[in-house]
Amino acid sequence: MIRTLARQIRQYLRPTVLTPLCMIGEVVMEMLIPIMMSRLIDLGIHPGNMGNVYLYGGLMLVFALLSLGFGVGGGVFGARASAGFASNIRGAMYDNIQTFSFSNIDKFSTAGLVTRMTTDVTNVQNAFQMLLRIAIRAPVTFLVSIFMCLSINVELTGIFLIAVVFLAIALSLIIRTATKRFSQVFPRYDDLNSSVQENVSAIRVVKAFVREEHETGKFDKAARNLYQLFVKAERTVSWNGPIMMFTVYASIILLSYLGAQSINSGTLSTGDLTALFTYIMQILMSLMMLSMIFVMLTMSAASGRRICEVLDEKADIVDPEHPVTQVPSGSIDFDHVTFAYKQGTGEPTLKDIDLHIASGETIGIIGGTGSGKSSLVSLVSRLYDVEQGKVRVGGTDVRDYSLEVLRNEVSVVLQKNVLFSGTILDNLRWGKADATLEECREACRLAAADEFIDRLPDGYNTVIEQGGNNVSGGQKQRLCIARALLKHPKVLILDDSTSACDTATDAKIRKAFRESIPGTTKLIIAQRIASVKDSDRIIVLDEGRVMAFGSHDELMKTSEIYRDIYETQTRAGGDFDQQGGEQA
Repeated sequence: MIRTLARQIRQYLRPTVLTPLCMIGEVVMEMLIPIMMSRLIDLGIHPGNMGNVYLYGGLMLVFALLSLGFGVGGGVFGARASAGFASNIRGAMYDNIQTFSFSNIDKFSTAGLVTRMTTDVTNVQNAFQMLLRIAIRAPVTFLVSIFMCLSINVELTGIFLIAVVFLAIALSLIIRTATKRFSQVFPRYDDLNSSVQENVSAIRVVKAFVREEHETGKFDKAARNLYQLFVKAERTVSWNGPIMMFTVYASIILLSYLGAQSINSGTLSTGDLTALFTYIMQILMSLMMLSMIFVMLTMSAASGRRICEVLDEKADIVDPEHPVTQVPSGSIDFDHVTFAYKQGTGEPTLKDIDLHIASGETIGIIGGTGSGKSSLVSLVSRLYDVEQGKVRVGGTDVRDYSLEVLRNEVSVVLQKNVLFSGTILDNLRWGKADATLEECREACRLAAADEFIDRLPDGYNTVIEQGGNNVSGGQKQRLCIARALLKHPKVLILDDSTSACDTATDAKIRKAFRESIPGTTKLIIAQRIASVKDSDRIIVLDEGRVMAFGSHDELMKTSEIYRDIYETQTRAGGDFDQQGGEQA
């Protein structure tokens, strides 16, 4: 974990090194001040020597100013180093997440990733700054103070050593207990963030079903669990202060008693006792700071492990050593493919799929929920890898292609349509960054999106809200289809991507595809047979197996499953405007 996190220091190595150097300088200056005070009392004030008063007073002022300068420098460099360190961690996590395949992303919840990039990184940032400053300052202060005390009076220094042993034992017990409890706290942040994220993203559903009270209760439960764990952890840590104060005051009382006896016996001067009081406070304060460091490290260790889980996660779908950089055609072959979401352990989602699709064909895919339709098309663009068999595009195994090349040629409109904040043009140009306005208009015409865009006051410059909340489901689907068409792909996959469109619009889109992109291989997943019956061939899936594969007329004769679906849908009368759709 330490090695993984240390790599993120990179360009902030200079302030990382300068911070502890400044802290050492600050401590050294502070440690010289009590000695100067002792000299000022014993050699200046007691004998009435004003020259020594000015000399040692001036030195105390110089050391104080130098200490201030070093302290400011340590603060500035420490802030720069820790903020840069946190920025690098977030950047590295984000960059690594971008390389994840769907199977990698499945290991982490969205809320968990958000917590790791915010709360966990902040904890590690604070701990890093504390390590650079207090973790250097406290041990140096402790060691220098002990050395100064020994140089003044060895016997009285024994008081400090007894106090140190007592505190070490007490703090080790506190830290051991607190570590276990803090490690349980941060996963609860995931639950809390998940509750908030789910509620906000589905707020329309929550209000439609009047479930505000239920959602509030769910959030309160997550917040209460987090509160209870924090209380337990902080309750343990709260013993730190009282134990520290008890040790401090006990040491002061003991030092006062023994110091007074030493002064009476002539073995210790008043100035030396004053210096000892200062040093004992420095020693005990340094121990208090060390205890704070241990508590912070205890908290941040759990966060560091969660961060490293993301940083150390390796993408399981990567480019081959010598990738193929050109997709010659849109032909697709499934060669006895078996696929499971949990590699080697899960129940296969697809079983022995053997299909061969010619370039330019339009293929419909029909099947019940959970039959494997989305899983099947996800293998074509290598969003997942097969467990057994091969998937070929253009006659080449998809695992031999450059991922960028393959996914540029296999354009996918996923089941869950996503639009981003920005204008309609911004969203369309995700398909082609340098697309002209005319190219965007043509893609929208093919996707039947132009008709509603032209009615908008700002047309293609209309701003889309986050998640596309200001457009309807059908409009969102058509924009996503247009975005995919801008890539001019060799293979176009529509994963139930016209389900929110009426049948007239659906028919218009299919007609545009037939006439305008005949050379593109089209895989169309649909729930309505009307959306796929004009396809060249139709795949019927059931429980991860291909039950039938042929044209509409062939399947009506040979496939009982297909015939039952067709008859059920036609008996129901179809959509209200199905007749208009058929005429389109």
